[in-house]
Amino acid sequence: MQFFLILHRNQKPHPVNDLKVVTIQTALEWENPEVNLRNFDRIIRAIRSDPDLILLPEMFNTGFSVNPEKVGEAMDGPSVAFLKQWADLTGAMVMGSLLIKTGGSVFNRLVAAGPKGTLYYYDKRHLFRLSEEFRLISQGRERRVIRFRGWNILLQVCYDLRFPVWSKNRYDADGYEYDLMVYVANWPATRSDVWHTLLEARAIENQSYVAGVNRIGVDGFGAQHTGESMVLDPRGKTITLSAMNEEVVSSVVLNRNDLQVFRDSFTVGMDWDTFTINP
Repeated sequence: MQFFLILHRNQKPHPVNDLKVVTIQTALEWENPEVNLRNFDRIIRAIRSDPDLILLPEMFNTGFSVNPEKVGEAMDGPSVAFLKQWADLTGAMVMGSLLIKTGGSVFNRLVAAGPKGTLYYYDKRHLFRLSEEFRLISQGRERRVIRFRGWNILLQVCYDLRFPVWSKNRYDADGYEYDLMVYVANWPATRSDVWHTLLEARAIENQSYVAGVNRIGVDGFGAQHTGESMVLDPRGKTITLSAMNEEVVSSVVLNRNDLQVFRDSFTVGMDWDTFTINP
């Protein structure tokens, strides 16, 4: 499957302190990368807000599959190529997770593709024990904070949301480790109240913006997903909340100055505990 780029869009500059984030909440066709990539191609083509960051759900190309033999891909496969292609076209960083096969292992890997071939990734650490993910998928060992357009961004995947130590922000002489925490997810409707609560908690305890993007629809296991993708400010207040059970493309501008003013006025970061995490 190929997607052809025609012209680069004219990027409209906005203040350097701002970061424009787009979350894409949509249904995913079970274990069907071709259909899902076409759907995201349609959606991204329609975006006109000149985003800096475009967020797709966990396993955006297949839904939450534990069948790597069928849908696992290499880093030079079509789904990563899709992310890289749209990063070049839009000038944004485009993120989503998928099953990646490499070196004899399979990871649920969040890939962040930026303009001009920039590529980062984070392998999901916390593998879901209520499915076969923890048996069939290899555990990630490293936290990943990337820097993009003056913002430090922590990459996280779905079930990671339940583990606050893994996502804990840090403060030292250089300031805060990160400014925005991103969760890409296939979070089921049966636990949607937990989704809201934990996203709020992660924002408050880390004095950070948080963006959580979720899918809608029913997956191959019969699990319903209602979406409710959210972006929250460092006080834990909701900035955007996508409607339940609807395809929603939501755009929000995060203001760096507002973040700095809040951190300077409420210096809790200086009192955070220091600790290490075993790999």
